[in-house]
Parts: sequence; C-alpha cells; structure tokens
Amino acid sequence: MIVKDRIEILENLKIAATARYIPERVVSNNELSTIMDTSDEWIYPRTGIHNRHVVTDENTSDLATHVAQQLLEKSGWSADELDFIIISTMSPDSLSPHTAAIVQGNIKASKAFAFDLNAACSGFVYGLSAASALLSSGRYRKGMFIGAEVLSKLVDWKDRTVSVLFGDGAGGVLLEQTDESVGLIAEELQSYGEMGNAILTGRFANRNAFSGEILPLDPYFHQDGRSVYGFATREVPKIMNKALDKAGLAADDVDLYLAHQANERIIRSMAKNFGQDLAKFPTNMAEYGNTSAGSTAILLDELVESGQVHPGMKIAFVGFGGGLAIGVQIWQL
Repeated sequence: MIVKDRIEILENLKIAATARYIPERVVSNNELSTIMDTSDEWIYPRTGIHNRHVVTDENTSDLATHVAQQLLEKSGWSADELDFIIISTMSPDSLSPHTAAIVQGNIKASKAFAFDLNAACSGFVYGLSAASALLSSGRYRKGMFIGAEVLSKLVDWKDRTVSVLFGDGAGGVLLEQTDESVGLIAEELQSYGEMGNAILTGRFANRNAFSGEILPLDPYFHQDGRSVYGFATREVPKIMNKALDKAGLAADDVDLYLAHQANERIIRSMAKNFGQDLAKFPTNMAEYGNTSAGSTAILLDELVESGQVHPGMKIAFVGFGGGLAIGVQIWQL
C-alpha cells in the first residue's frame, strides 16, 4: 500500500471534550460467585473481566445526564450552544420519551433537537457517524453525542453465561465544525442482519387482540457467544482494512485502535491480525466489563485524561456487535 504524504480530511471536525460516568457500585467476579456457579478463575481467562459497575438507583438518562454536564463544564460551552444531542443506547429509560429528550430537558439545552440511536455495541461509531454527517451538512455547528447503557436491567442474573459479561456506564463527546486540518479521515459501516439472532434482547409480547401468532415476552439478553466471537475475529478485520484503504493508511500509521470492549481475546486477535503491538489496542474491560455503546467513549475519556490520547494522533474507533453490525472510523485529532 502506498501511503499518502498528506492525509486528506473527509470531514473537518473537532472533538472539543470527552467525559464519562460510571456507577459507584462494583460487582466483582468473586461476588458473582456467591449468587451463581462461577468464579474469577473461570470468568477472567475467558473474557478479561474482573469487575463490572451496576446502578442501584439510577437509569440510563441519569448516567447520560452526568456525562452531558461534565462535557459542558470541561468545554466551557453553554447548553444553549448545542444544535443537537444524540444518545446511543440499547437500554433506554423508555421507548417514549426517548433518552436524548430526557437529557436535553435535564440540561436545559433549549435550542437543541435530540434523538436516540440503537446500534448496540457498534453504537459509538454509528453515533459518531450520524453526528459527523449532521455537522458536515453545514446546517449545524455544535453537537453532543453520548453512549449510555444500563445493561444490568437487560440480563438475567441467573444466567451465568451472559450476566458475567456486562456492566453499566456512559461516555460521550462534544463535536464541532472547524477550519483546522483535523477530523474524520475515513469510515466504513456494515450490517449483517441475516446473523442478527446471534444477539437478542428486549423482545416485546404482541398482545394485540387481532393478531394471529402471539410472540412471547422475553426481556432478557441472549447471545450465541461462539458465533459472535467467530464473527468478530473474522469480519471485523475486513472492515478495518476497508477503512484503512479509504484513508490511504497502513495499519502502522494508526497510533491507537480504540475497539469496543467486549472480550480481551477478541482484542488480542485483532492486534495479532494487523501485526500491531497489543499496547496499541488499550482495554478497560477488566474493570467495567462490556458496556455496549458506552465502552469506547469511556475508554477514550480515560485515555484523554491520562494523556495517552492527545492532538496530533490518528485514532481508529472500532465497534462490533448486535445487529449484527460493524463500524470503523479513523480520525486525525
């Protein structure tokens, strides 16, 4: 591959601030072993997870509101400067009002429109794509995007194959138009609806008096772990390569790969596949588990806070999961 001397910016955008919010209550693998037949010795080697955080008296909009308030404080923006608020979540407070509308009301962003987006574990990248497109249209200048999940209300805590994987949390970014040579370099999004049954959650019962076949209510999360693992290790690298080709970059040219925090073995497989040092694929799942749409945003804010992510870097955001779906964006910060 011939790498371009000068990177072409697809959309001139700036990440003006990052933030995260994690519930205080920690549930360790050892604590889980007191309510189900499992152990840290079984969970950690298979997943890379030691702990997860769960809510006690908060809902998804509460987590997202905490992030929104932090974003405004860090940036010095007022809520009235926001043109839009997007929340990516598969665990909303309710179907209506949607979570973004609740957050918009909570922070009194009176001039912003708001909507939810559900792309499950690809939600951070899909949300960034939607926000990027809105800003690049020229009609809007400043936007807020948050990935927020309370997955603890979707898992059956008697099902040890699923409940050990997930945690609650939220993270987000402020985005704005800019004249600087920074922003989105390339993206690649792909859906695999024919494989969607590999991850199922939140199925509603049809109690319509006129319907023929009544679908049973099943609110809990179900996952074919083996199929999802095979999908992630097989298909994600293909989409990553397509994004790199669009950007005119080699894998070595990317400073960090911030991937959805699903399973440490999947992350290791990605690094090996691209011949990259594992340090270029940072993880935080040991402490938080899989927080779906929140995971990459939480990781990003931690790395910004520690100075490991800073202006001038090239970052690849990689999402994969429910849908099934994959999303990759490459940014020049």
